[in-house]
Amino acid sequence: MYDLIIIGGGPAGLTAMIYAIRKRLNALLVSKDLGGKTMWRLELPWVEEYQVIKGLEVVNKFKSELEYLSFARHMEAVEKVEKRGDGFCVITKGGGELMARAVIVATGTKQERMGVPGEKEFLMRGLCYSALSYAPLFIDRKTAVIGDGELALRSAAELATVAKHVTLIGTSAETLKSALGEKVKHSPNVTILEKYQVMEVKGDRFAEWLVVKSPTGEVQEVEAEGTFIELGLVPNSQMVADLVKLDPHGRICVDCFCRTSVPGIFAAGDVTDIFAEQVLIAVGEGAKAALSAYDYLLPML
Repeated sequence: MYDLIIIGGGPAGLTAMIYAIRKRLNALLVSKDLGGKTMWRLELPWVEEYQVIKGLEVVNKFKSELEYLSFARHMEAVEKVEKRGDGFCVITKGGGELMARAVIVATGTKQERMGVPGEKEFLMRGLCYSALSYAPLFIDRKTAVIGDGELALRSAAELATVAKHVTLIGTSAETLKSALGEKVKHSPNVTILEKYQVMEVKGDRFAEWLVVKSPTGEVQEVEAEGTFIELGLVPNSQMVADLVKLDPHGRICVDCFCRTSVPGIFAAGDVTDIFAEQVLIAVGEGAKAALSAYDYLLPML
């Protein structure tokens, strides 16, 4: 029986694990990898290595420390978390069962993808996610945002402050009715292609233009030095979906102490309903979740 099991090896999970170890908890991190989405590295032809602050650098110290402590990690994906007596059972993909008094879920999200030719080939080479993270790299550049929702609007608005031009592809009139939508509509350097569909991503070494189709079937090309896929984020919360409260988007609901609706289960990072998906926010939430879990475990230690 572990004191604490942390599910997820991204920024939130790694931070929580290091804090747990320093609190001398008998803790185990369970994840299929270490680093999460910080392992992705965006390449752009005009950007030098030193100009990019990579999320991986923020969590690398914690990652290397945990790699050294082999006893503190179990490299396997998690299938389900169940309540068992006074504790919880973490069931892995291979059918293994790990018991703990408390659990932190820090499994992050996965991005919805377009599923079109060129997407896989150019991913992180001019085609990426999270304009909030990378917008400063596109000063005076032509950019494109793909999506219909608040995430796409936020990205278009962010890019509009620095880019020469932003093409927003696939949004709807309904989405544009919000305050943020109005801001985007009235930005002089934004072109909105309502309900257009991306058919293909093209380029040489880097993504350079998109083939799009209008609602009436007309095909055209959109030039973009940087394209952001902002179709939405899918929380990796399925392993606790029957156990804790989720919001309408499937994110785990937490309070300011990272507590879920079930005592003993905590959550941190992008998988939760906190504001903004950023590495530094996830790091802070991971630390907070570990400290909250420690307070919960104190009477049992």
